[in-house]
Amino acid sequence: MKKEAAILFSGGIKGAEAEFGANAERHGIQEVNFSFDGHNVVRQRGLRILTHEEMKNGDVSLEYVARLMNRRFSKNPTIRKVLQSIWYQVNSGQEIYVIGEILEDKTVKGGTGWGAELAKLCNKPLFVFDQKKDSWFYWNQVDWVALDQENAPVISHIHFTGTGTRYLEENGKKAIEELFERSFK
Repeated sequence: MKKEAAILFSGGIKGAEAEFGANAERHGIQEVNFSFDGHNVVRQRGLRILTHEEMKNGDVSLEYVARLMNRRFSKNPTIRKVLQSIWYQVNSGQEIYVIGEILEDKTVKGGTGWGAELAKLCNKPLFVFDQKKDSWFYWNQVDWVALDQENAPVISHIHFTGTGTRYLEENGKKAIEELFERSFK
């Protein structure tokens, strides 16, 4: 894969998304950060503000998402917009990389979890670095499979998504850096 052709799709907010973007920039990878008016982004590079009409493409029932993920979501309009913008991130990438925490019910914690569930529904390769377990996991369509250092993920598609928690820990930051090093030597 030529890194000049690669594009990171993300959201540009603080934490994991900002770190994915910083690594993309360091490695000469293009980035597109989907956001909406009024959202607090920290990455301006490749910023793509979605219009009201575009946001409708990613609209989803909060009740459906809540049932699918075994949790409740606030009816706050900003939450809906965040979920809509995540749709663009996942829809644009052919491989999905997430930094977060895998819960006992096999979902990923927080709003980030919607991106992971959407990747599952779209049958896209999905990798999660669980900061609590300090390890990468791969979704095999049934369950999470732990990946050891020898089998750590490598970005293999030119269109990939990097997203995750706003609360990035040092091991999550290191996981992103090493992912880019393995993938774009």
